[in-house]
Amino acid sequence: MQPCRHRVQYYETDRMGVTHHSNYIRWMEEARIDFLSQIGWSYARLEELGVLSPVTAVDCRYKASTTFDDLVSIEVSVLALTNARLTIGYRMTNAAGAEVCTGQTEHCFLDREGHILRLKRDYPAFYELLAGLVAPEKG
Repeated sequence: MQPCRHRVQYYETDRMGVTHHSNYIRWMEEARIDFLSQIGWSYARLEELGVLSPVTAVDCRYKASTTFDDLVSIEVSVLALTNARLTIGYRMTNAAGAEVCTGQTEHCFLDREGHILRLKRDYPAFYELLAGLVAPEKG
C-alpha cells in the first residue's frame, strides 16, 4: 500500500501558523478513501452497492506540529475486523520521517435503510480482502 500524501494548506493553519488539530481527523478520512481505492473498494463503489460506513469512534494522538506547506505522509493499516466492525490505524509522518500524529477510526457498515450489514455474509469478497490486511499484533 502506498501512503497517502497531504500538503498542509494555508487555510488548515491557525493564527500561530500551526496546523489546527481538527485537520488531522480530516486527513484520516482522506487517507482512508485513498486506501479503499487502492484495494479496489472505493467509497464510490461501496455507495453504488448501497454500503454506508459511518465512523463510530475516533482516537487521535498529536506528536509534533505541522505548518503550512509541510508534506505529511499517512500510512493506513487495518487494525481489527469483525463481521460488523472495522478499525483502521493511521500513522502520519513529516518529510523528515518524524511521527507527527497517530490515530484510529472505527466503522460499522449499514445498508441504505440503516440496517447493520454483516460483511462476511453480505460482502464476502470485501470481508476476506480486509481480513487478509489485518496487521499482526505487536508485542
